[in-house]
Amino acid sequence: MADAAAWLTIQPLGARVPVPAGQSLLEAALAAGIELPRSCRNGTCRACRCQMVSGSVRYRIEWPGLSPDEHEAGEVLPCVALPQGDVTLNQPLARRAST
Repeated sequence: MADAAAWLTIQPLGARVPVPAGQSLLEAALAAGIELPRSCRNGTCRACRCQMVSGSVRYRIEWPGLSPDEHEAGEVLPCVALPQGDVTLNQPLARRAST
């Protein structure tokens, strides 16, 4: 997709989806038919928490629901994470949406 600001790769599923500017990692995955764990979509419930294997993000909110140790360990909340380039997540619970 030519208008992708970044690409999101979700392992171990092996899905690669475009992330348009201003879209969170979760929003991009859902738009591409990839189901990720989620609930609140505002960075507080932590249901979407997973490991960022590579890349970097900034958050829509000042302090998402991650502890400093989790943040330092590379954990991310895709619901409020905006990619700063290509990102790879490890989310074993990801699956392709049923049609």
